[in-house]
Amino acid sequence: MKYILSFFTITIFIIGLFTFSINENNKFVNASSKAIPSVVTIWSFQNSQYRNKLSSIGSGVIFSSDGYLVTNYHVISGAKNIIVRVDNSELDAKVIGFDPNSDIAVLKIDHNKELEPVSIGSSESLRVGDEVLAIGNPYGIGISVSSGIISATGREYGNPYLNLIQTDAAINPGNSGGALINNEGNLIGINTKIFSKTGAYQGLGFAIPSEKVTQIAAEIIKFGEVRKAWIGNFRVTSSRVLVEDKAFPSLKVVEIEPNQGIYLEGLRTNDQIIKVNSLPASWNNLTNAINYALPGDSISIDFINKEGLQKITVQVSSYKKAS
Repeated sequence: MKYILSFFTITIFIIGLFTFSINENNKFVNASSKAIPSVVTIWSFQNSQYRNKLSSIGSGVIFSSDGYLVTNYHVISGAKNIIVRVDNSELDAKVIGFDPNSDIAVLKIDHNKELEPVSIGSSESLRVGDEVLAIGNPYGIGISVSSGIISATGREYGNPYLNLIQTDAAINPGNSGGALINNEGNLIGINTKIFSKTGAYQGLGFAIPSEKVTQIAAEIIKFGEVRKAWIGNFRVTSSRVLVEDKAFPSLKVVEIEPNQGIYLEGLRTNDQIIKVNSLPASWNNLTNAINYALPGDSISIDFINKEGLQKITVQVSSYKKAS
């Protein structure tokens, strides 16, 4: 009897493994099927006779059903003509606006039917080890899917503006501007660059988080540009300061333009910033607080001056050049 039970248990275990394997495979199939219709190919041409001089091949993501697309700025930079392939059609695209700092551009195409926009997911809840799929047109061979995991978050890779997602899903030339999706088929990032000594995939790819993408794209669609956040013209340098006999990292104000922005709230030269939005003072935390803010938002700053610990709240304005 016990041998029969053991055989029955092993059989159930094997069936369970087989069922799990099928479900895992279907998960990626379903995610890919959901997102692929929202990923397009983008051809950029350097002159008016666009068929004569191809500049670059990239990818893009359908952002709205009425034809707004999101891609990388470097995919369309310098292009005289842009062609988008969607639904087996090749359509002229108009540049609505772009932001070189974030490497995001918004295009518009006119189609004779409603397009299928990508489903937006949250990049803020990503964990290292989460499964992802990268969708785009590598080397111009056609829309392709590669799988991997999130290998890191909050990467700068030379640009503290972005907090890039790092993945080991294969991203190659042509994937730029394409979708990074989770296993539910929702967009969590726009693929933007790779780390490579050869120019091809070497296990390190980067994507712009979906929250940043949607914020920038919405700004460009509404205003034609990204309104830069501004709290005043000032310079800081990394330092340390003693607080109750303990040393804390700080940002020392070495120069500040008077009678504007944060100066009017009380910040002065030689003051030591110790917190930005309740986070420890660092160049990254300061720039992220400003760059992720929109005009009308507020940023809190804790600092130390000759009178002791101070806390101020400054309202973010649209960017102003130094006078």
